[in-house]
Amino acid sequence: MSIVNAGDDQRLLASDPFRPAYHFTAPANFLGDPNGTIRWDGAYHLFYQHNPDEAYDNPRRMHWGHAVSRDLVHWRDLPIALAPQPGGPDRSGCYSGGAIDLAGSPALVYYGNPDGICVATSADGLRTWSRHPSNPLIPHPTDPQAVWRAWDPCAWRDGDTWYLACGGKIDGAGDTAFLFRSRDFVHWEYRGLLYEPGNESDCAVPDLFQLGQAHVLLFASHERGVQYYVGAMDGERFVPQRHSRMNFAGFSLESGTLCAGLSLRDDADRRLMFGWVTEGRTEAAQRASGWSGVVCLPRVLSLGGDGLLRIEPAPELRVLRGVHQRFDDVQAPAGAPAPLDDLDASCAELAVSFARETAGEIGIAVRRSPDGAEETRIVYSRAEGRITLDPRSSSDASDVVGRAVQHAPLDLDEDEALQLRVFIDRSIVEVFANGRQGLTQRIYPSRLDSRGVALLAESDAIARSVDAWQMRSIWS
Repeated sequence: MSIVNAGDDQRLLASDPFRPAYHFTAPANFLGDPNGTIRWDGAYHLFYQHNPDEAYDNPRRMHWGHAVSRDLVHWRDLPIALAPQPGGPDRSGCYSGGAIDLAGSPALVYYGNPDGICVATSADGLRTWSRHPSNPLIPHPTDPQAVWRAWDPCAWRDGDTWYLACGGKIDGAGDTAFLFRSRDFVHWEYRGLLYEPGNESDCAVPDLFQLGQAHVLLFASHERGVQYYVGAMDGERFVPQRHSRMNFAGFSLESGTLCAGLSLRDDADRRLMFGWVTEGRTEAAQRASGWSGVVCLPRVLSLGGDGLLRIEPAPELRVLRGVHQRFDDVQAPAGAPAPLDDLDASCAELAVSFARETAGEIGIAVRRSPDGAEETRIVYSRAEGRITLDPRSSSDASDVVGRAVQHAPLDLDEDEALQLRVFIDRSIVEVFANGRQGLTQRIYPSRLDSRGVALLAESDAIARSVDAWQMRSIWS
């Protein structure tokens, strides 16, 4: 299915019960890494890896899709920004990269497969793009002994100097990035490793930015998905001091997890992150559906006193709230799920505030069938200092293969009660816990009655309040 008209494709696929209503998806076919996230002339621009020919990854057909939003919530599809040029340095695919302000013009910096780092600029408000005649600006090294490679660029300016980091790894060591420097953005000098190799498989789609007094390197590994380092810049070198993750399962086109992320700084000086959530179904199921891949809700990143990120859904999402239901002082008896009556949470936002529990695990089950045969569990254990997202019973369908349990660290203070924000959008669940942790998973309930919510408790517990909103679609 190739894209002829984005609106037609959206309408054609709208009846799919698994296609999200308020998460961004491509008009049709494959969506991958977010690319080139940028705020420009009062609008948010989201570019993304896109195969316009089929609903699965094809590296040799990778384009850059493009969408724009004025409010960070409702998006409008724009024409494809970058397509492989026959005979050009990106003839085998326009791979991941970022967007920058280059002398007052928007520019896309990306890996042109197979030749190296390329740049394209726009003179008409990010509608059409012109490749630089010197592409690739950073070709692959000709020295067979070189350790660096040209791939997945992240560019920034410090005074009159441009820097560019290419994601990668050191064989036998681990993840790192390779640093380059330029005065004119055309001629580049290799400067060495951006940071000492870590313990991950690789550093893909790197995104280095300052947050408060620290620097953050957001990246993905091809084994464990989105994660980050918090550290400091020492001259031209980044020194990681803390490490954490945003995906606590694996990375694959069928894992249904948060596999790549990219951020931008907006006019309010916020750091906003977008992420690619893969499908959790087999390749055959994805191809049959005609679409693949979801962008997570925009997240506001800030830095906590413990040196780790604080992760919150963007407050702009509140405009999508519709019909509201509230439940006060709900009793959750030990070992027996406590359903919330007459609550349809197939496309909803939940805000759950528990009383300080005395013992055992507490949490909720969402997209739950009345008999509990299908459900996705979100459970917190104070004793183990972790929150768990368990999709093992999320669907009875045999083509759902992304069912890995995610365990994320969450240490609450002694008197701090569990506060959950949960966004359910047909086939995706995003969980935000106490503003300090986020978990994301694709689910595909096979039963029409898997719409409910139930409180869970190992020992008797109380939810002081449960607020539920039906969520409106972001598409006209």
